[in-house]
Amino acid sequence: MDTGKRPPRAIGLGGAVLLNLNGVVGAGIFALPALLYAGAGSLAPLAILAFALLTATTLGVFGKLSTLFEQSGGPQLYVETAFGRFAGFEAGWCMLGANIAARAANFHVIASYLAAIFPVFGDPVLRLLTILALIVMFSALAIWGTRRSISALWAGTALKITPILLLCFAGLLVNGLPSTYVAPQFSEVEATALLLAYAFSGGGVATISAGETKNPHRTVFLSMYINLAIVAALYALVLLAYVAIAPEAASVDTPLAAAGETVFGSWGGSLIAVAAIFSIGTGQLGYFVTMPRLLYGMGRRGLLPARFARLSPRFETPWFAISIYAAVVALLALTGTFQSLATLLVAAETLVIVASIVAFAVMWQRNVGEIAGELGPGWAAIVASALVFNLWLLAQVPWSAALPTLGILAAGGIAYLLARRSGTDVEAIRVRQV
Repeated sequence: MDTGKRPPRAIGLGGAVLLNLNGVVGAGIFALPALLYAGAGSLAPLAILAFALLTATTLGVFGKLSTLFEQSGGPQLYVETAFGRFAGFEAGWCMLGANIAARAANFHVIASYLAAIFPVFGDPVLRLLTILALIVMFSALAIWGTRRSISALWAGTALKITPILLLCFAGLLVNGLPSTYVAPQFSEVEATALLLAYAFSGGGVATISAGETKNPHRTVFLSMYINLAIVAALYALVLLAYVAIAPEAASVDTPLAAAGETVFGSWGGSLIAVAAIFSIGTGQLGYFVTMPRLLYGMGRRGLLPARFARLSPRFETPWFAISIYAAVVALLALTGTFQSLATLLVAAETLVIVASIVAFAVMWQRNVGEIAGELGPGWAAIVASALVFNLWLLAQVPWSAALPTLGILAAGGIAYLLARRSGTDVEAIRVRQV
């Protein structure tokens, strides 16, 4: 392997925002309105904005961490820098496991939406063939080139956002602003908070592909806050329109589709279903671009076999990492084993966020990259708020997930020992020089 060869920095600010946006706005926006309205009542749009402010503290920590590094890896890289190689491997292990299980599940969601429009896709064999074809297509796009993948994301994002905005503006134009007040269910605060946490999750995926981002110290940081503002405004608009259109008449399972039928008639539901397919599809493609860069970065730093750091000579993309990522997603999707993994890895994923916040505090204390000179008392409040907030979210995870999570971490330890046998130190962690 040519150790000097690295992928080109092909992701600009717009591309980084796009990756974050598609990391957040996927399947959830089509199912969350009814659930959030049931818990927060007429205050649901304000709850979205309030939660965005709480999320901003976590993004502040991740954003500041991103200014220290220019390599791919994101939270895995941060944990490795602060706590060493084993902790870094475990963080990457948990991130990949949770993400791969979610990708496998979402391919089944796409197939279900296709079957709702074209019943032929309801055939079990055709359903699995469709999922396999989608995985091959997204893998090919990701390998074909980062710039081409970003271009495809622009097109898919336009096709998913346009129908949603059309529904919102048409619904508000026809029905006006909501005139009735529905009190929030204060007994559902914890459940509503978890829904909101799910709604905003994925807003920092651009950190994972920092190694292919132009001017990453600035671009990744800005992309997260621009994306947070866009997502908060979009979710608040969707909630406002949903309440104005007909919250009581909508199906809890498909609230936006029901709202589309209310505003546009029978074709409105199909329009939203098509938007959902593009929404979930672009989210899947975004993760096929970013998450293999985690495998690539771990391969370059010797946490995984060096073959994970191989680049395509023609397209300059980590083809081996992308192929392995796609193969595991396909295995879980076609066998259905993602169903048992998805719920078990929620706690592990949250642990990585908490570990990254603690890693920030450790790097601050060690003055990594001379960061201490840039941080004042206000940052202490931000770190404390982010840590308390995420520990509280972690406490909402059922205890039934605790033991399986420990089992996953133990399996990660075994995988680390096996990977280290064939891993080689290719690239050291590079911290910015001030």
